[in-house]
Amino acid sequence: MERRIESVIKPNLRLPQSGLNLPRLATGTSPAMIRPLRCLAALALLAGSAVSTAAGPADDAAFVDALTWGISPSSFSEFRAKGREAWLREQLHSPAQPRLPAVVQAQVDALAPKSSLFDRIAALQAQGKEANAEPDPEAKQKSRQALQASLNASVKDAASATLLRALYSPDQLRERLTWIWFNRFNVHLGKANIRAMVGDYVDTAIRPHALGRFRDLVEATLRHPAMLRYLDNADNAAGHINENYARELLELHTMGVGTGYTQGDVENLARILTGIGIDARPEAPKIRPERQADLVRAGLFVFNPNRHDYGDKVLLGHTIRGRGWAEIGEALDIICSQPATARNVSRGLARSFMGAEPSGALVDYMAGVFAKSGGDIPTVLDALVHSRDFATSATARFKDPMRYVLSAVRLAYDGRPILNTAPMQGWLNRLGEGLFNRTTPDGYPLDAASWSGPGQMTTRFEIARQIGSGSAGLFKATTPDASEVPAFPLIQNELYFSTLAATLGEPTRAALSQAVSPQDWNTLFLSSPEFMR
Repeated sequence: MERRIESVIKPNLRLPQSGLNLPRLATGTSPAMIRPLRCLAALALLAGSAVSTAAGPADDAAFVDALTWGISPSSFSEFRAKGREAWLREQLHSPAQPRLPAVVQAQVDALAPKSSLFDRIAALQAQGKEANAEPDPEAKQKSRQALQASLNASVKDAASATLLRALYSPDQLRERLTWIWFNRFNVHLGKANIRAMVGDYVDTAIRPHALGRFRDLVEATLRHPAMLRYLDNADNAAGHINENYARELLELHTMGVGTGYTQGDVENLARILTGIGIDARPEAPKIRPERQADLVRAGLFVFNPNRHDYGDKVLLGHTIRGRGWAEIGEALDIICSQPATARNVSRGLARSFMGAEPSGALVDYMAGVFAKSGGDIPTVLDALVHSRDFATSATARFKDPMRYVLSAVRLAYDGRPILNTAPMQGWLNRLGEGLFNRTTPDGYPLDAASWSGPGQMTTRFEIARQIGSGSAGLFKATTPDASEVPAFPLIQNELYFSTLAATLGEPTRAALSQAVSPQDWNTLFLSSPEFMR
């Protein structure tokens, strides 16, 4: 194994003589593996060099791979049958209600909660109160453990459903955007009871609006209790202002830092957002008679006029008359129509799909399309995809862990539905990009430098070996006493021989030619710099 891996690296790169800062290896790692793992730490540098590209099918393969969760034989065959433009139109205008193969839909349905989010949160709050009121310490501990188990089960089911949709939905571009937008409007599972909300947040606030108007997406996230809890707007009230959400709404979600808004704009936006919060009580809040018509309530979401600052505000140079809920809509219209928002959102989309910082000219062009279309996401993406910069960015598209894991499973098993996503969740956690687990509001970084260090490459090799050597638990159902369904990854498939093989550089070809088993070959291919891109 050492000689084969080194043959990939040596012709392209001279390794430093000093150590590469590898993480501590697991107990029991054989001495023979240490040098190969050290060599794999240099794959990040090798993956940054140019790899051979081919015309025709290889260009199409790169196009599909850039816009989906990874190319597979069936997805590429469908693309070639439809043609690039017809396929792209379908992807840009896919139905808001996601389509899934029947067997996968059954799995997702089984993971779906059987009651509304309102009822679930109300029940969890009641369970928490009962646990805290329990006089017996041992009984109290058991009650709290049961509550935590319920929350953990909720987020695991949400992660499983998200991964299944990403793997098998024919609406691949919508699923890619669902992750990209979630990352932009990030919430963290570890705060309060967000574990019970995050699946609903993805399914109702993000995915349906992923290919709509950006302004509608912003409002959908603003109205969801996961965002209100995560950024503390549930605590934002007249006389007790909390600026957290207002600041991130301007800095991360829309305009971007250093784009002309002031601290005064943050403060006034926080005042505009007073009264927006969460209410899990079955009875309506008691509102002052003169404000009763201003109450807005939908599920857990509430705009409580008793908690709102009705004074006039100035936001980005616009005077907003204090009148309740209508202020929020006016503020979003102003913020989302700012040139800074058009540029910041366009830059984020280009960076996500190109894997590198876009040129100023491309950002300007996309921002112009954003402004003219009223922030229509498909129109802006169409402009990106047809740009020269996008066509020449293939070698920059280094896969973050989410793309790496999903693309490996999609290629290895094509449309065969896995039965257990727990191994994938574990791999993502090991690679540092666990689902819903970014603690800070800025979301995970998507640039190559954040994911190409020696430790990351070592872990990727270990995961490549698990995926390439067998089913790795993906086909063992989560039911008690379930036995694993026989399955073996088929990467040397029709797509490989017809298209992917032509994209490999000579060092990778040489290493693959020395594989001593299908498992060995799969591991080397999934560890190659070409597959990393």
